[in-house]
Amino acid sequence: MGLKDWPSAGFPGTAVNPATLLPEVVDEESCAQALEISTDPADHVFVLLARGLVNEAAEVAADARLGDPESVRLQVLDAEVLRAKKLYDRAESVLKALIPSVADTSLEAWIHQQLGKVYFSNANYNSAARSFSIALEQRVAAGADASAIYSSTVSLKRALDLAERE
Repeated sequence: MGLKDWPSAGFPGTAVNPATLLPEVVDEESCAQALEISTDPADHVFVLLARGLVNEAAEVAADARLGDPESVRLQVLDAEVLRAKKLYDRAESVLKALIPSVADTSLEAWIHQQLGKVYFSNANYNSAARSFSIALEQRVAAGADASAIYSSTVSLKRALDLAERE
């Protein structure tokens, strides 16, 4: 799968690596330009994670959460930091705790997608596939953006392929 086929990661200059299912900066110039104009600290946390700068992302996330402790996006990014630090059980707990507060909203599918990434990173491919499947079903049912549906489709296929090899 060529770079042009990588799913969008949701921020300019980033894409989801279909092998790892993790976001990466693929166009540094575009990403840097978008960061310059962004006032959202969550964007900065996301890009730091995409660059593999986990400790820096954790610091920015912690500072941002002080200003907006109820932000679902920042809580999900906290879970992403935990996942990147291989604290899978804690990341899973954070995400599962968010599901009731976002039930029946477009955010629920996103949370399931993120939960799938936690399972995937922990080599729990069957659970990852279940979470990606839920995310995909919800995104399709809601008429979500094509890039979100594509991301869930690629993630589900990758998890199923790896689960089959076990």
